[in-house]
Amino acid sequence: MSKPNHILRPGKRPAKPSEKPVARRAEAPTATSTAIAATHNALRGSLLNCFAAVPRGAEELAAAELAALKIGAVNPGKGGVAFRTDQAGLYRANLWLRTASRVLVQLSQFPCSGPAELYTGVHAIAWQELITPDMTLAVDCSLRDSALTHSGFVALKTKDAVVDRIREACGSRPNVDTAMPDVRINVHLHKNVCTVSLDSSGDSLDRRGYRLERNEAPLRETLAAAVVALTGWDGSIPLADPMCGSGTIPVEAALLAAHIPSGLHRGFGFQRWLDFDKILWEGICAEAEAGIRPLPLGLITGFDLDSRALSLARRNTDNAGLSGQIHYFHAALQDFQPEGDKGVVIINPPYGIRLGEEDDLRELYCQIGDIMKKQCRGWTGYVLTGNLELAKYIGLKASRRFVLFNGAIECRLLKYDLY
Repeated sequence: MSKPNHILRPGKRPAKPSEKPVARRAEAPTATSTAIAATHNALRGSLLNCFAAVPRGAEELAAAELAALKIGAVNPGKGGVAFRTDQAGLYRANLWLRTASRVLVQLSQFPCSGPAELYTGVHAIAWQELITPDMTLAVDCSLRDSALTHSGFVALKTKDAVVDRIREACGSRPNVDTAMPDVRINVHLHKNVCTVSLDSSGDSLDRRGYRLERNEAPLRETLAAAVVALTGWDGSIPLADPMCGSGTIPVEAALLAAHIPSGLHRGFGFQRWLDFDKILWEGICAEAEAGIRPLPLGLITGFDLDSRALSLARRNTDNAGLSGQIHYFHAALQDFQPEGDKGVVIINPPYGIRLGEEDDLRELYCQIGDIMKKQCRGWTGYVLTGNLELAKYIGLKASRRFVLFNGAIECRLLKYDLY
Protein backbone atom coordinates (compact mmCIF):
# COMPACT_ATOMS: atom_id res chain seq x y z
CA MET A 1 0.00 0.00 0.00
CA SER A 2 1.37 3.42 -0.91
CA LYS A 3 1.95 6.02 1.79
CA PRO A 4 -0.93 8.52 2.03
CA ASN A 5 -0.14 11.99 0.73
CA HIS A 6 -1.39 14.29 3.48
CA ILE A 7 -0.07 17.50 4.99
CA LEU A 8 1.91 15.74 7.72
CA ARG A 9 3.45 12.37 7.11
CA PRO A 10 2.88 9.70 9.79
CA GLY A 11 4.96 9.65 12.91
CA LYS A 12 8.32 10.77 14.09
CA ARG A 13 8.59 7.31 15.54
CA PRO A 14 6.21 4.74 14.00
CA ALA A 15 4.17 2.50 16.30
CA LYS A 16 5.84 -0.78 17.23
CA PRO A 17 4.51 -3.85 15.41
CA SER A 18 2.87 -5.06 18.64
CA GLU A 19 0.88 -1.84 18.99
CA LYS A 20 -2.38 -2.57 17.23
CA PRO A 21 -5.06 0.04 16.73
CA VAL A 22 -8.11 -0.35 18.94
CA ALA A 23 -11.08 -1.57 16.90
CA ARG A 24 -14.01 0.83 16.79
CA ARG A 25 -17.62 0.23 15.88
CA ALA A 26 -18.44 1.47 12.41
CA GLU A 27 -20.75 4.47 12.42
CA ALA A 28 -23.14 5.62 9.73
CA PRO A 29 -21.91 8.82 8.04
CA THR A 30 -23.69 12.04 8.95
CA ALA A 31 -23.76 15.41 7.20
CA THR A 32 -21.30 16.71 9.77
CA SER A 33 -18.88 13.80 9.44
CA THR A 34 -19.06 14.00 5.64
CA ALA A 35 -18.19 17.72 5.73
CA ILE A 36 -15.28 17.02 8.09
CA ALA A 37 -13.99 14.25 5.87
CA ALA A 38 -14.20 16.49 2.81
CA THR A 39 -12.24 19.24 4.55
CA HIS A 40 -9.63 16.80 5.82
CA ASN A 41 -9.25 15.28 2.36
CA ALA A 42 -8.50 18.75 1.01
CA LEU A 43 -5.28 18.66 3.03
CA ARG A 44 -4.16 15.75 0.91
CA GLY A 45 -4.03 17.99 -2.15
CA SER A 46 -1.42 20.53 -3.14
CA LEU A 47 -3.18 23.62 -1.73
CA LEU A 48 -3.87 24.42 1.91
CA ASN A 49 -6.69 26.56 3.26
CA CYS A 50 -4.92 29.13 5.43
CA PHE A 51 -5.80 32.12 7.56
CA ALA A 52 -3.41 34.88 8.58
CA ALA A 53 -4.56 36.44 11.85
CA VAL A 54 -3.95 40.19 11.68
CA PRO A 55 -4.33 43.12 14.13
CA ARG A 56 -7.55 44.93 13.32
CA GLY A 57 -7.03 47.68 10.79
CA ALA A 58 -4.12 45.94 9.04
CA GLU A 59 -6.09 43.33 7.05
CA GLU A 60 -5.65 45.02 3.67
CA LEU A 61 -1.94 45.47 4.35
CA ALA A 62 -1.52 41.75 5.03
CA ALA A 63 -3.51 40.93 1.89
CA ALA A 64 -1.12 43.11 -0.13
CA GLU A 65 1.86 41.34 1.45
CA LEU A 66 0.45 37.94 0.47
CA ALA A 67 -0.21 39.12 -3.07
CA ALA A 68 3.40 40.37 -3.29
CA LEU A 69 4.49 36.83 -2.34
CA LYS A 70 2.46 35.59 -5.34
CA ILE A 71 0.03 33.76 -3.04
CA GLY A 72 -3.42 33.48 -4.58
CA ALA A 73 -7.07 33.34 -3.49
CA VAL A 74 -6.45 36.11 -0.96
CA ASN A 75 -9.62 37.23 0.84
CA PRO A 76 -9.24 39.87 3.60
CA GLY A 77 -11.89 39.98 6.33
CA LYS A 78 -12.33 41.21 9.86
CA GLY A 79 -9.30 40.23 11.93
CA GLY A 80 -7.40 38.43 9.22
CA VAL A 81 -6.91 37.22 5.67
CA ALA A 82 -7.95 33.87 4.21
CA PHE A 83 -5.80 32.44 1.42
CA ARG A 84 -4.82 29.21 -0.32
CA THR A 85 -1.27 28.13 -0.95
CA ASP A 86 1.10 25.18 -1.11
CA GLN A 87 3.77 24.19 1.40
CA ALA A 88 6.32 26.61 -0.03
CA GLY A 89 3.79 29.44 0.15
CA LEU A 90 3.03 28.58 3.77
CA TYR A 91 6.73 28.77 4.61
CA ARG A 92 7.13 32.10 2.78
CA ALA A 93 4.07 33.60 4.47
CA ASN A 94 5.52 32.89 7.91
CA LEU A 95 8.97 34.12 6.91
CA TRP A 96 7.88 37.37 5.24
CA LEU A 97 4.58 38.60 6.68
CA ARG A 98 5.26 41.76 8.66
CA THR A 99 1.73 42.67 9.76
CA ALA A 100 0.25 39.22 10.61
CA SER A 101 0.38 37.68 14.09
CA ARG A 102 0.10 34.00 13.05
CA VAL A 103 -0.74 31.73 10.11
CA LEU A 104 -3.27 28.92 10.63
CA VAL A 105 -3.85 25.88 8.40
CA GLN A 106 -7.48 24.77 8.50
CA LEU A 107 -8.17 21.08 9.12
CA SER A 108 -11.95 21.03 9.47
CA GLN A 109 -15.08 23.04 10.10
CA PHE A 110 -18.34 21.74 11.57
CA PRO A 111 -21.51 22.84 13.40
CA CYS A 112 -21.02 22.84 17.17
CA SER A 113 -23.61 23.80 19.76
CA GLY A 114 -22.58 21.51 22.61
CA PRO A 115 -19.82 19.33 24.12
CA ALA A 116 -20.86 16.17 22.26
CA GLU A 117 -20.68 17.85 18.84
CA LEU A 118 -17.33 19.39 19.73
CA TYR A 119 -15.86 16.04 20.78
CA THR A 120 -17.26 14.20 17.75
CA GLY A 121 -16.09 16.85 15.30
CA VAL A 122 -12.56 17.00 16.66
CA HIS A 123 -12.32 13.22 17.08
CA ALA A 124 -13.24 12.73 13.40
CA ILE A 125 -9.92 14.25 12.31
CA ALA A 126 -7.18 11.67 11.71
CA TRP A 127 -4.88 13.08 14.38
CA GLN A 128 -2.67 9.97 14.34
CA GLU A 129 -1.47 11.15 10.90
CA LEU A 130 -0.48 14.52 12.35
CA ILE A 131 0.79 13.82 15.86
CA THR A 132 2.58 10.78 17.29
CA PRO A 133 2.57 9.72 20.96
CA ASP A 134 6.18 10.93 21.20
CA MET A 135 5.18 14.50 20.38
CA THR A 136 3.62 17.22 22.55
CA LEU A 137 0.62 19.39 21.83
CA ALA A 138 -1.24 22.44 23.08
CA VAL A 139 -4.69 23.82 22.32
CA ASP A 140 -5.53 27.51 21.90
CA CYS A 141 -9.18 28.51 21.87
CA SER A 142 -11.25 31.58 20.99
CA LEU A 143 -15.03 31.82 21.35
CA ARG A 144 -17.58 34.33 20.14
CA ASP A 145 -21.39 34.30 20.01
CA SER A 146 -21.69 30.55 20.63
CA ALA A 147 -23.54 28.21 22.97
CA LEU A 148 -20.24 27.08 24.48
CA THR A 149 -18.88 30.02 26.43
CA HIS A 150 -15.93 28.70 28.48
CA SER A 151 -12.69 28.65 26.49
CA GLY A 152 -10.93 26.46 29.06
CA PHE A 153 -13.62 23.80 28.79
CA VAL A 154 -13.53 23.87 24.98
CA ALA A 155 -9.74 23.55 24.97
CA LEU A 156 -9.89 20.62 27.41
CA LYS A 157 -12.63 18.84 25.43
CA THR A 158 -10.63 19.33 22.25
CA LYS A 159 -7.52 17.93 23.86
CA ASP A 160 -9.47 14.87 25.07
CA ALA A 161 -10.78 14.17 21.58
CA VAL A 162 -7.31 14.52 20.03
CA VAL A 163 -5.48 12.27 22.48
CA ASP A 164 -8.29 9.70 22.46
CA ARG A 165 -8.08 9.40 18.68
CA ILE A 166 -4.29 8.99 18.84
CA ARG A 167 -4.51 6.45 21.70
CA GLU A 168 -7.05 4.40 19.75
CA ALA A 169 -4.76 4.32 16.70
CA CYS A 170 -1.36 4.00 18.38
CA GLY A 171 -1.96 2.50 21.82
CA SER A 172 -0.55 5.50 23.69
CA ARG A 173 -1.11 9.26 23.75
CA PRO A 174 0.98 12.43 23.48
CA ASN A 175 1.51 14.82 26.37
CA VAL A 176 0.48 18.44 26.67
CA ASP A 177 3.13 21.17 26.70
CA THR A 178 1.63 24.66 26.75
CA ALA A 179 5.03 26.39 26.54
CA MET A 180 6.80 24.76 23.58
CA PRO A 181 4.57 22.12 21.99
CA ASP A 182 5.51 20.24 18.83
CA VAL A 183 2.04 20.95 17.45
CA ARG A 184 -0.20 23.84 18.45
CA ILE A 185 -3.89 23.34 17.69
CA ASN A 186 -6.20 26.31 17.25
CA VAL A 187 -9.95 26.07 17.88
CA HIS A 188 -12.15 28.97 16.81
CA LEU A 189 -15.85 28.82 17.71
CA HIS A 190 -18.05 31.52 16.16
CA LYS A 191 -21.86 31.41 16.01
CA ASN A 192 -21.83 27.67 16.77
CA VAL A 193 -19.45 26.84 13.91
CA CYS A 194 -16.16 25.32 14.99
CA THR A 195 -12.99 25.69 12.92
CA VAL A 196 -10.03 23.50 13.86
CA SER A 197 -6.61 24.50 12.55
CA LEU A 198 -2.92 23.88 13.03
CA ASP A 199 -0.88 26.91 14.03
CA SER A 200 2.05 26.96 11.63
CA SER A 201 3.73 29.94 13.32
CA GLY A 202 4.28 28.69 16.87
CA ASP A 203 5.11 31.85 18.78
CA SER A 204 3.24 34.93 17.60
CA LEU A 205 4.83 36.46 14.51
CA ASP A 206 5.33 39.78 16.29
CA ARG A 207 8.12 38.03 18.19
CA ARG A 208 10.74 38.50 15.50
CA GLY A 209 13.62 37.39 17.67
CA TYR A 210 15.52 40.68 17.73
CA ARG A 211 13.80 42.37 20.68
CA LEU A 212 15.03 40.39 23.66
CA GLU A 213 14.31 43.13 26.19
CA ARG A 214 11.30 45.42 26.22
CA ASN A 215 10.78 48.85 27.69
CA GLU A 216 7.71 49.85 29.72
CA ALA A 217 5.24 50.40 26.88
CA PRO A 218 6.56 48.56 23.83
CA LEU A 219 4.91 48.89 20.44
CA ARG A 220 4.31 45.47 18.92
CA GLU A 221 6.47 44.76 15.92
CA THR A 222 3.44 43.92 13.76
CA LEU A 223 1.80 47.27 14.59
CA ALA A 224 5.04 49.15 13.93
CA ALA A 225 5.31 47.41 10.56
CA ALA A 226 1.69 48.35 9.79
CA VAL A 227 2.41 51.99 10.63
CA VAL A 228 5.42 52.08 8.31
CA ALA A 229 3.42 50.39 5.54
CA LEU A 230 0.56 52.88 5.84
CA THR A 231 2.95 55.79 5.37
CA GLY A 232 3.89 54.36 1.97
CA TRP A 233 7.58 54.73 2.84
CA ASP A 234 9.75 52.55 0.60
CA GLY A 235 13.29 53.48 1.63
CA SER A 236 13.82 56.07 -1.11
CA ILE A 237 13.70 59.03 1.31
CA PRO A 238 14.81 59.46 4.96
CA LEU A 239 12.71 58.28 7.90
CA ALA A 240 13.06 59.61 11.44
CA ASP A 241 11.48 58.72 14.79
CA PRO A 242 11.95 61.51 17.39
CA MET A 243 10.62 59.33 20.26
CA CYS A 244 12.02 55.97 19.20
CA GLY A 245 12.09 54.21 22.58
CA SER A 246 13.58 50.74 22.10
CA GLY A 247 13.71 51.27 18.35
CA THR A 248 10.80 49.19 17.08
CA ILE A 249 9.67 51.61 14.35
CA PRO A 250 13.22 52.29 13.03
CA VAL A 251 14.05 48.56 13.05
CA GLU A 252 10.84 47.55 11.26
CA ALA A 253 11.45 50.29 8.68
CA ALA A 254 15.02 49.10 8.21
CA LEU A 255 13.96 45.46 7.76
CA LEU A 256 11.58 46.60 5.05
CA ALA A 257 14.12 48.81 3.26
CA ALA A 258 16.90 46.22 3.48
CA HIS A 259 14.60 43.43 2.19
CA ILE A 260 15.22 41.39 5.33
CA PRO A 261 12.37 38.96 6.10
CA SER A 262 10.73 39.73 9.42
CA GLY A 263 11.05 36.09 10.51
CA LEU A 264 14.67 35.51 9.51
CA HIS A 265 15.94 35.37 13.11
CA ARG A 266 13.33 33.07 14.68
CA GLY A 267 11.86 29.58 14.46
CA PHE A 268 8.35 28.48 13.48
CA GLY A 269 5.84 25.87 14.52
CA PHE A 270 5.87 24.11 11.13
CA GLN A 271 9.53 23.22 11.67
CA ARG A 272 8.37 20.68 14.27
CA TRP A 273 5.69 19.18 12.04
CA LEU A 274 6.15 15.68 10.67
CA ASP A 275 6.15 16.79 7.07
CA PHE A 276 8.69 19.61 7.56
CA ASP A 277 10.74 19.85 4.36
CA LYS A 278 14.14 21.05 5.53
CA ILE A 279 15.60 21.29 2.03
CA LEU A 280 12.67 23.38 0.79
CA TRP A 281 12.89 25.65 3.85
CA GLU A 282 16.64 26.16 3.58
CA GLY A 283 16.24 27.03 -0.09
CA ILE A 284 13.58 29.64 0.70
CA CYS A 285 15.77 31.17 3.41
CA ALA A 286 18.84 31.21 1.15
CA GLU A 287 16.83 32.93 -1.58
CA ALA A 288 15.67 35.55 0.92
CA GLU A 289 19.17 36.16 2.28
CA ALA A 290 20.51 36.66 -1.24
CA GLY A 291 18.14 39.61 -1.70
CA ILE A 292 19.23 41.54 1.40
CA ARG A 293 20.79 44.92 0.65
CA PRO A 294 22.70 47.43 2.83
CA LEU A 295 21.02 50.71 3.76
CA PRO A 296 22.36 54.11 2.71
CA LEU A 297 24.08 56.13 5.41
CA GLY A 298 21.62 58.26 7.37
CA LEU A 299 18.48 56.80 5.80
CA ILE A 300 16.88 55.94 9.16
CA THR A 301 17.43 57.78 12.44
CA GLY A 302 16.02 57.47 15.93
CA PHE A 303 16.08 59.98 18.78
CA ASP A 304 15.18 59.66 22.45
CA LEU A 305 15.95 61.35 25.76
CA ASP A 306 16.00 58.03 27.64
CA SER A 307 19.55 56.60 27.60
CA ARG A 308 18.37 53.14 28.66
CA ALA A 309 15.83 53.02 25.81
CA LEU A 310 18.51 54.00 23.32
CA SER A 311 20.76 51.25 24.64
CA LEU A 312 17.94 48.75 24.05
CA ALA A 313 17.38 50.18 20.59
CA ARG A 314 21.01 49.66 19.62
CA ARG A 315 20.97 46.08 20.93
CA ASN A 316 17.74 45.32 19.09
CA THR A 317 19.23 46.77 15.90
CA ASP A 318 22.29 44.56 16.25
CA ASN A 319 20.11 41.49 16.92
CA ALA A 320 18.15 42.23 13.73
CA GLY A 321 21.35 42.07 11.67
CA LEU A 322 21.39 45.84 11.11
CA SER A 323 24.48 46.86 13.04
CA GLY A 324 25.53 50.40 12.19
CA GLN A 325 22.70 50.89 9.68
CA ILE A 326 20.37 52.87 11.96
CA HIS A 327 21.73 55.98 13.67
CA TYR A 328 20.47 56.79 17.17
CA PHE A 329 20.88 60.10 18.95
CA HIS A 330 20.38 61.10 22.57
CA ALA A 331 18.15 64.17 22.28
CA ALA A 332 15.07 65.77 23.77
CA LEU A 333 12.02 66.12 21.55
CA GLN A 334 12.36 69.90 21.33
CA ASP A 335 15.88 69.47 19.94
CA PHE A 336 14.76 67.18 17.10
CA GLN A 337 15.86 68.52 13.71
CA PRO A 338 15.66 66.14 10.73
CA GLU A 339 18.22 66.44 7.95
CA GLY A 340 17.18 66.74 4.33
CA ASP A 341 14.51 68.56 2.34
CA LYS A 342 11.94 65.77 2.54
CA GLY A 343 11.27 62.59 4.42
CA VAL A 344 8.88 60.81 6.76
CA VAL A 345 8.71 61.44 10.50
CA ILE A 346 6.79 58.97 12.68
CA ILE A 347 5.93 59.65 16.32
CA ASN A 348 4.27 57.27 18.77
CA PRO A 349 3.68 59.38 21.91
CA PRO A 350 2.12 58.09 25.16
CA TYR A 351 -1.69 57.85 25.10
CA GLY A 352 -2.40 58.85 28.70
CA ILE A 353 -4.33 55.69 29.59
CA ARG A 354 -3.93 56.02 33.35
CA LEU A 355 -5.99 58.45 35.38
CA GLY A 356 -4.46 61.92 35.56
CA GLU A 357 -1.92 61.34 32.77
CA GLU A 358 -3.82 63.35 30.15
CA ASP A 359 -3.12 66.64 31.91
CA ASP A 360 0.61 65.93 31.89
CA LEU A 361 0.61 64.98 28.18
CA ARG A 362 -1.18 68.00 26.72
CA GLU A 363 2.05 69.99 26.63
CA LEU A 364 3.81 67.10 24.90
CA TYR A 365 1.20 66.96 22.13
CA CYS A 366 1.40 70.75 21.71
CA GLN A 367 5.17 70.37 21.41
CA ILE A 368 4.78 67.67 18.74
CA GLY A 369 2.67 70.04 16.64
CA ASP A 370 5.13 72.92 17.05
CA ILE A 371 8.13 70.78 16.10
CA MET A 372 6.49 69.33 13.01
CA LYS A 373 5.28 72.74 11.87
CA LYS A 374 8.54 74.62 12.47
CA GLN A 375 11.30 72.01 12.08
CA CYS A 376 9.93 69.44 9.62
CA ARG A 377 8.89 71.55 6.65
CA GLY A 378 8.83 69.55 3.43
CA TRP A 379 8.47 66.30 5.36
CA THR A 380 5.35 64.23 5.97
CA GLY A 381 4.44 63.68 9.61
CA TYR A 382 2.61 60.73 11.15
CA VAL A 383 1.42 60.42 14.74
CA LEU A 384 0.05 57.17 16.17
CA THR A 385 -2.18 57.81 19.16
CA GLY A 386 -4.88 56.06 21.13
CA ASN A 387 -6.19 59.33 22.52
CA LEU A 388 -7.99 61.60 20.04
CA GLU A 389 -8.61 64.24 22.71
CA LEU A 390 -4.89 64.66 23.19
CA ALA A 391 -4.36 64.64 19.42
CA LYS A 392 -6.36 67.88 19.20
CA TYR A 393 -3.49 69.64 20.99
CA ILE A 394 -1.18 68.94 18.04
CA GLY A 395 -2.92 71.90 16.46
CA LEU A 396 -2.53 70.72 12.86
CA LYS A 397 -5.14 69.40 10.47
CA ALA A 398 -4.65 65.75 9.57
CA SER A 399 -4.95 65.02 5.84
CA ARG A 400 -5.68 61.33 6.49
CA ARG A 401 -6.67 59.12 9.42
CA PHE A 402 -6.04 55.38 9.57
CA VAL A 403 -7.71 53.17 12.17
CA LEU A 404 -5.42 50.65 13.88
CA PHE A 405 -5.60 48.68 17.11
CA ASN A 406 -2.79 48.50 19.67
CA GLY A 407 -4.09 45.42 21.46
CA ALA A 408 -7.55 46.43 22.64
CA ILE A 409 -6.86 50.16 22.25
CA GLU A 410 -8.42 51.74 19.17
CA CYS A 411 -5.82 54.09 17.69
CA ARG A 412 -5.49 56.55 14.86
CA LEU A 413 -2.49 57.06 12.63
CA LEU A 414 -2.74 60.72 11.72
CA LYS A 415 -1.04 62.05 8.58
CA TYR A 416 0.17 65.65 8.41
CA ASP A 417 1.43 67.32 5.24
CA LEU A 418 4.04 69.78 6.45
CA TYR A 419 4.64 72.78 4.21
